[in-house]
Amino acid sequence: MNPDIQSREDIQTLVDVFYSRAIKDDTIGYFFTDTMQLSLEEHLPRIYDFWESILFHKSLYKGNVMLKHIELNRLAKISDQQIDHWLFLWEQSVDQLFQGEFAAEAKHRASLMTQLMKFKLSQSSELGFIQ
Repeated sequence: MNPDIQSREDIQTLVDVFYSRAIKDDTIGYFFTDTMQLSLEEHLPRIYDFWESILFHKSLYKGNVMLKHIELNRLAKISDQQIDHWLFLWEQSVDQLFQGEFAAEAKHRASLMTQLMKFKLSQSSELGFIQ
């Protein structure tokens, strides 16, 4: 039986496992390696802050996750299938490492985010779109 997510260190482990999968993934990896040419040293601490804010109700993340993805979508179209695949990889990473209330919440919140992301990305090219 896996433990639940209990600390920032657990979040770091989860995010690191997820990104190691996502970067190598045939479906979404190119967003990280080619489109964004992501610096993990800069990016990962922001993602740790994001998930710590979401799961543990801390005010660490300073940014607009939807705006970042709208900007990315303008560089390289993100399909609903790719968003679903992101969620699959996230849930797979959570399930590999953790189980419990916070693990379930991490999957639930990611699922909600994917629904909102699909809507926002589909609307972002419309005239008069407000983020």
